[in-house]
Amino acid sequence: MTERRQVLLRLDPAVHDALTRWATDEFRSVNAQMELLLRRALADAGRMPSHAAPMPRRGRPRTADPAPQPADPDADDAPEV
Repeated sequence: MTERRQVLLRLDPAVHDALTRWATDEFRSVNAQMELLLRRALADAGRMPSHAAPMPRRGRPRTADPAPQPADPDADDAPEV
């Protein structure tokens, strides 16, 4: 992945609070929410660079699915009483 740039941004506190609530509602950080909104605005205006890297995936990286466990032929599905 390419290096990400840091930007200092001054916002009205009410705007920041609204953005924080919106990001929380969508399970994103404020930074990820702002990047999403900026990318949408660039795309809508026809100004999104074609060489821009895609948005980073959200959440933890996926792990490989574990191999399926063979069924135990001696196991009884009914609970013991």
